Amino acid sequence: MDKEELKKRTKQFALRIMKLVDALPKTVVGRAIGNQLVRSGTSVGANYRAACRGRSRAEFIAKLGTVEEESDESAFWMELIVEGELMKEELVQDLLREANELVAIMASSRISASKNQIKNRQSKIGNRK
Repeated sequence: MDKEELKKRTKQFALRIMKLVDALPKTVVGRAIGNQLVRSGTSVGANYRAACRGRSRAEFIAKLGTVEEESDESAFWMELIVEGELMKEELVQDLLREANELVAIMASSRISASKNQIKNRQSKIGNRK
């Protein structure tokens, strides 16, 4: 999956999160969890776009870490929605699966980028000798 496909995927994730939050019960708990979920869920795409615009490898890696965290936080809020019986599991499970897939993708990308950064540093040090 290239970065443009991942940008589209994270934007679709945000749009789906917005629809899920709109469907939550209009209770104190529903609104509180909905507010948290809409923040973390929409942050995934925004921070991924920021990562793609990173000015350095280090900034890219840091932003991917943020995307990973926000995806995981979104999964947490959806788990609470299901376990707190705010919505039926079958209404949340596909979006929860997507959040967990995004966590895995971002973690893998961050780890790969970090390893490449280390290799590049070592290569530069080796060239100085």
